[in-house]
Amino acid sequence: MPVPPEIRAVPRPKNTIVEDRGRDGPKRFAVRERGAIKWIPGKNPQPHNGKVIGHIINGAFVALANKPNNQSPIPDMLSYGSAALIKAVSADLLRDLLQVYDPAVAYTIMSIAAIKVIRPGTTAERMPILYNRTFISIFYPGIALSPNAIGRLYSDLGSDWLRRKGFYQRRISSTAEDHHILIAGILKQEASEANDLSSYSHKEAKNRSPKDRYLVYAFNLERMEPLCAEIFPGTCIDPFSYASLIRDNDIKAGVIIADSGFQCGSVKDGLPNRLSPHYLRRVKGNDPRIANNEMLSLQGVLEHPAGKFHYSKKQISADHFLYAFRDAELAVQKKATRLTGAEKSADSDNDNNNENDSQKGENANLVIFESDFDLDPLTVYQGYWKKRLLELIFQEYKSDECRYFANDKDDSSATGAAFVNFIAATITARIVKLFEDSGLLKNQSYADVMDDLSSAWRKRSAPLALPQTQDEFWVHTDEVVFDVLAKLDLCTPRPKEEVSPKRRGRPPEKEA
Repeated sequence: MPVPPEIRAVPRPKNTIVEDRGRDGPKRFAVRERGAIKWIPGKNPQPHNGKVIGHIINGAFVALANKPNNQSPIPDMLSYGSAALIKAVSADLLRDLLQVYDPAVAYTIMSIAAIKVIRPGTTAERMPILYNRTFISIFYPGIALSPNAIGRLYSDLGSDWLRRKGFYQRRISSTAEDHHILIAGILKQEASEANDLSSYSHKEAKNRSPKDRYLVYAFNLERMEPLCAEIFPGTCIDPFSYASLIRDNDIKAGVIIADSGFQCGSVKDGLPNRLSPHYLRRVKGNDPRIANNEMLSLQGVLEHPAGKFHYSKKQISADHFLYAFRDAELAVQKKATRLTGAEKSADSDNDNNNENDSQKGENANLVIFESDFDLDPLTVYQGYWKKRLLELIFQEYKSDECRYFANDKDDSSATGAAFVNFIAATITARIVKLFEDSGLLKNQSYADVMDDLSSAWRKRSAPLALPQTQDEFWVHTDEVVFDVLAKLDLCTPRPKEEVSPKRRGRPPEKEA
């Protein structure tokens, strides 16, 4: 098709020709380099044109953009704040992983765990997007995060117990002698439908979903972070799970913290004599030992980040103790709510109801524990409070993405995913503690602070040294976010504005 004269007349580079591709669109008229003439024996000379260097668009020559290998352009700015925080708090985790796994595997584990922390619930399909959009791709470069690659990783991690144990042993051995190791369990609901760990019996069918799994974990009380974890079928909420975790990880000085009715003695029956954990068990509110030992007569007040708590502690035998705790402020609020409801009730004058309300008032927000050895009341309540916090963290990380994997029919994929989730939960626990120590959670939630950090963007070309607040590599970062970054030691503080001192008296008169 001949090129219109007005198109050929448009100024363009020398030694080029215009080619009409015959299709409507902005790239219809392509500009090619004029190539050398090919001489073929017995035939007329044939022109040979070169590559396309641009197009005639809207009456002007537009050169091709510089795209190496015609691939998608590499972003020149990345989300920095949350990725830098994760890298800062997880350096020892990466070091321990490198001692056990191949470097490429260790980097992949850290990349997936970091993405989960930045945005929980990210599916396997979107992980490469988050990886390439954040400084995770700079801190852990060269990682393939396709759904199939993630599926193979989970299967390999789940089937290699010795390497997981080697990593956990490093975590446990780092515990200080004066720290407490607590063992707890949590029931988790997973979305994956095709693995054997979700099997259940008829006995448990009324109370348990077939997707439930039981996660048993040990954590450092003073540092408030997990040390090791394993998943079991959802029907295994029994001492076997605890005994298995303690035995397999050689935990010699642990304390089991469990709900009422848990048979702690059965755990010891399944362990060697050298492994003999203590227990801290919740007591039901109607237990007669509460009244018999006057546990409602609270003795003192505990100061705790979660508030002020009244407590009592009683030794009821040579190696048996009871502990009671009550949140005084919350108890008053609940009592006021009950009294308001009683006034509106038609039978509020009934003596029996008043007596029941009185009994409820005495036991309002009361938490009772029993233990087989002497513990400080603050340690007991911290164990209970931090266990609840870790439960929230572990529930944040589920293995929903497992349903996309072709090899999800075996238990190893679910176990491998749980191992990566353990890394993500450990990082999150450290971040929560850091936020608390920095005072960032007084007026903001954890999610708000993480969102602010994710809004701090830097250019890809930025050096990896500690950033300066006023360097040229930041991209549209708010001053308030700079303050958060500086408080977490992720950049230098903003320089304070110099205010000139005010002069007293009348201003000097101007010269005529």
